[in-house]
Amino acid sequence: MVKIIISGCNGHMGRVVAALCAADPEVEIAAGFDVLGPADRDFPVYTAPEQFQGQADAVIDFSSPAALDGLLSFGTARHIPLILATTGYSPEQLAQIGAAAQQVPIFRSANMSLGINVLLELVRKAASILGDSYDIEIVERHHRRKVDAPSGTALMIADAAAAACGHETEYVFDRHAVRRPRDKKEIGISAVRGGTIVGEHEIIFAGHDEVMEIKHTALSREVFAQGAVAAAKYMSGVQKPGLYDMSMLVQ
Repeated sequence: MVKIIISGCNGHMGRVVAALCAADPEVEIAAGFDVLGPADRDFPVYTAPEQFQGQADAVIDFSSPAALDGLLSFGTARHIPLILATTGYSPEQLAQIGAAAQQVPIFRSANMSLGINVLLELVRKAASILGDSYDIEIVERHHRRKVDAPSGTALMIADAAAAACGHETEYVFDRHAVRRPRDKKEIGISAVRGGTIVGEHEIIFAGHDEVMEIKHTALSREVFAQGAVAAAKYMSGVQKPGLYDMSMLVQ
């Protein structure tokens, strides 16, 4: 039985993770962390990680970048693996995560969907073959409540394409302010926010007289929760400090 703590347990994703865990005979919810405190949950909820004194095998975090300091302190002090599924971290916070990973196993991904991580492999393959003969544009769409833009997933896709395409790249986020013809080294990234769109990512490879598109659509938040729970199960058996990601689950 894998004992999991859910950080951000009262949020939209936290509740989805809790429902999946409750239906999984291999998982037990040890506790929840949430600044709002208890909210009629079937497990104890603490407003701060250090208040929890029980046993756990992993922490799944779908909360806010503001919770990072407390989670890293908790994870390193108790040597409990962390699954960081929150997006919007600053460069300084990413450096903090890297430093903490030298002491405790940390699993981090901007997108916990297994499908997205297969898509990343397809993007790498396409970019490596098409090189600078094709222009790359990324369009991501999310619900109106999403704060960060572009999405962490869009940046992850751009990084995958940039690393594989074999030439110098430059990300362009605000094309209306760029008054010049498109340069071959540009990777365009556009964000759309509206309604209840769970998440869509479209990668366009535009060449001479032909266009290839790769697209992923999340129809519910459950796909992200499923990936996070799978990551927690995997990390529950990991003792070696380091940074881990979804590539561990799609090999």
